[in-house]
Amino acid sequence: MNTHFSELLLPDALMRGLANEGYATATPVQAQVIPLAMDGLDLLVSAATGSGKTAAFLLPIMQRFLDAPRRDGSTRALILVPTRELARQIHIHFMRLGSYTRLQSGVITGGESKAHQIATLRKNPEILVATPGRLLEFLETGQADLHDLEFLVLDEADRMLDMGFADDVLAIIRYSRPQRQSLLFSATLDHRGLRPITERLLRNPQRVEIDAVRQQHPDIAHWLFLSDGIEHKREQVLWLLRNETYDKAVIFTNTRAGAEALGNFLQGQQQRVAVLHGELDQRERNRVMGLLHSGRVSTLIATDLAARGLDVPGVQRVFNFDLPRSGDDYLHRTGRTGRAGEAGVAISLVSPQEWNRMESITRYLNLTVEQRDITGLKASFKGPVKRKKPSKPTATSAKRKATAAVTEQPRKKERLRDRKNIGKRRVPASVQAQEAGHAPLTRRGRDVGGKPDEDSTAS
Repeated sequence: MNTHFSELLLPDALMRGLANEGYATATPVQAQVIPLAMDGLDLLVSAATGSGKTAAFLLPIMQRFLDAPRRDGSTRALILVPTRELARQIHIHFMRLGSYTRLQSGVITGGESKAHQIATLRKNPEILVATPGRLLEFLETGQADLHDLEFLVLDEADRMLDMGFADDVLAIIRYSRPQRQSLLFSATLDHRGLRPITERLLRNPQRVEIDAVRQQHPDIAHWLFLSDGIEHKREQVLWLLRNETYDKAVIFTNTRAGAEALGNFLQGQQQRVAVLHGELDQRERNRVMGLLHSGRVSTLIATDLAARGLDVPGVQRVFNFDLPRSGDDYLHRTGRTGRAGEAGVAISLVSPQEWNRMESITRYLNLTVEQRDITGLKASFKGPVKRKKPSKPTATSAKRKATAAVTEQPRKKERLRDRKNIGKRRVPASVQAQEAGHAPLTRRGRDVGGKPDEDSTAS
């Protein structure tokens, strides 16, 4: 049953912001999380990317601040995220939802001017969106203050742990006000490093699981193209970009060098592409994302840096030029499409070396994958050769073998003399003696000379 935002008792200013963005019905994660968060509960939430979880934690925070405004004190809500891109996306989402309010938000991330960020902190915005490393620097120097904190949100918590932010997150928790409400969002709740975080962050948390990580996204179709290697993949991607109908596309590679090489190739083929990876400074990252948002480029080539937090309307195609290293990475990459109920397609180019990994991913995520070909660009690689299993013996054949084993007679021992007599007629000894003109001899009828005696003859 669909839940309308009007049923969640949100302030009029937020309802106007939702209507302005075209939101009328809450997603499942929003319908469950918003009422619980408004009741003041700590939450441990598992929700797939693209499920609407950003609004699920922003709306109850904004509702609290609108109902109980404060003009003094420091930051009231902190949202910790793993990447700069996700921080910017959440800030943009806040600005849209809060366009009819006077609430303020600030962004603190690495790669930006510290002087500018210190000025932001001095304004004491109600909501602060930050990456752990840069914020911890300001906390240690006393330039940031979390003693008035009412909400602490960890978004993409599993990703933060994978990026090595566990110690920074624990330190930030120690700096924050103990009497706070805490919300943790993660694509998976069985991450081995989450327990130390949840034990220090949450108090008697309510557990909410929506769109389990291994559940196939209903709005994303998964295609597979077999490829013979890098050069073949480039030609396949070029053909698909030229012939597929889409608004925007994201192509993922596993390395920075791979992203740049593919970008140079496609730009040489007059494709409107831009490249995003971890070695770009923040100003260049902002420029690249601006090109994609404005439509000046239609295709973004990125490393996994952009797999989480990239929320660009109109992304209808996601390409795995290099197959991701795990099922979770596949999930977060492909989650860039099929967002907010729109249909999307995830396309994987699979070389012989990647076949086993692709099979593991499809089993892990329980994916239904459609294998396709491009006329003129079919791979010579056809997938692994299926070995024939040895046929099992039937009951009839097994019975025959058992009967033969029982009835088979033991073989007679073969002697050399028998082999020499092969083909010769066997004649008894008595017959041989008669043919030689001698009577058969007996023990009683034999004398010393070998002649028969009288008694034996008479008898």
